[in-house]
Amino acid sequence: MNYANLTESLGVSIDSNLLELALTHTSFSYENGKIPDNERLEFLGDSVLGFLVTEHVYQVHPDLDEGELSRLRNATVSAKTLSVAATEIGLGNYLRLGKGELATGGATKTNILADAFEAVLGAAFLSGGLDNAKKIVEKFIFPLINQEEVLLETSEPRTVLSDLLKKQGKPEPEFQVETEGPDHDRTFYAKLLIGNELIATGVGRSRKAAEAQAAIEALNNLRG
Repeated sequence: MNYANLTESLGVSIDSNLLELALTHTSFSYENGKIPDNERLEFLGDSVLGFLVTEHVYQVHPDLDEGELSRLRNATVSAKTLSVAATEIGLGNYLRLGKGELATGGATKTNILADAFEAVLGAAFLSGGLDNAKKIVEKFIFPLINQEEVLLETSEPRTVLSDLLKKQGKPEPEFQVETEGPDHDRTFYAKLLIGNELIATGVGRSRKAAEAQAAIEALNNLRG
């Protein structure tokens, strides 16, 4: 595959073999004789990203204490945030996925996109050092940090909801979750109650995802 358009979008030079490896998902590896996949590069990229984001929030937010800095950093490096950046880059168009993942929309899955972003970052680091990786983070991640409220609500909706309820003098939310379907293909339905009042509902492929969706809806409802 020609990665010229991708590297142009990233704005940095990356060794083509490393870039192909960064875009090779485990499902593709498994279906093709267990060739190398992107997990090791993802591991490296995760550490590089963590350092760059930590340094940035420390420098840009001198007013935040350690706990607030940690919360902002964790929201920034969350899978949801990274998948937003990966989508902007268009990584899904270049992923090497197995047939099963292709059939189930793997190119748009949050975790697959987030992992690929970290792997590409790892490849950029190996190709040109920390400055090379930083150019990608500056272009696609740092702008998201400027949208701090949106960032936190997207990555930590339950925490933001709890904080809002405390300020309003209301009790902690209660989640009631039901499931439907077989174990391998289960859908979760969450109801969010405050006191005995149903405030919001959510649906997801996991309990966590359903509760998060309900929390986001609750935040929108409570703010009117």
